[in-house]
Amino acid sequence: MGALADILVVGLEQAVAAPYCTRLLAEAGARVIKIERPGGDFARHYDEVVLGESAYFAWLNAGKESVMLDARDNVDRELLVALLNKADVFVQNLRPGAVEKLGFGYASLIESNPKLVMCSISGYGGGDYANKKAYDFLIQGETGLCSITGAPNEPARVGLSVCDISTGLTAYGEILRALIERRQCHHGTHLEISLFGVIAEWMNVPLVYYKYGDRLLSGTGVDHTQIAPYGVHQAADGPFIIAVQHQGEWHDLCEKVLKRGELVDDPRFTTNMLRVENR
Repeated sequence: MGALADILVVGLEQAVAAPYCTRLLAEAGARVIKIERPGGDFARHYDEVVLGESAYFAWLNAGKESVMLDARDNVDRELLVALLNKADVFVQNLRPGAVEKLGFGYASLIESNPKLVMCSISGYGGGDYANKKAYDFLIQGETGLCSITGAPNEPARVGLSVCDISTGLTAYGEILRALIERRQCHHGTHLEISLFGVIAEWMNVPLVYYKYGDRLLSGTGVDHTQIAPYGVHQAADGPFIIAVQHQGEWHDLCEKVLKRGELVDDPRFTTNMLRVENR
């Protein structure tokens, strides 16, 4: 059954962030109805590797029911209104302002469904960029994530749609919290979550490092920017990974693995900061 077995979720969704959020809700037991535009979610057509549909679409939409509706058609619109009047959760990631133009803004919906939890996912949230479309790679670049990824002086894209995925996961957590609060206060809420805001939160360590350590972090390949040894090393029979997080592990590496106990007290390596500096 699942913890959310009594919850109805309507997803007016596309691409990655919102569909990932609602897939997690479905896994928790919620009934999820995915609303697709005529022609379907464009993520269906990224590739055709899963029985004619994309790998992303197959991954993101398992466990959902799907219906094609044109919100500008009167009959389809009435069906969507009926669904939203019954819904516990409404998740949408259309272009900023689109749901309001269609008449499905939060202020309108709570008139007939005051307990509705609505989650709007956007690229940038408020501010000067509020109405701009966003894609995962743009957010990676604009938040500085690319600059701490890849080889030195060679910014790189993270190999997954990390901004979309992390935003979907954040939205999932915020919706769960809102549902718990609803049990106590008996009314819904409107959650507004942006890709930029989520990754900006994740980028706080490089920001703090720059502000207080006077150092701008950059890509270090597969090595960690702030911890050493933490990366790929070469051996006679191929590459291997060493990941050392604290002094105890450093001592064990030197004494038990490398059989080089003298490295423990080598002044170049006695602290993590020195090991990073002298790696």
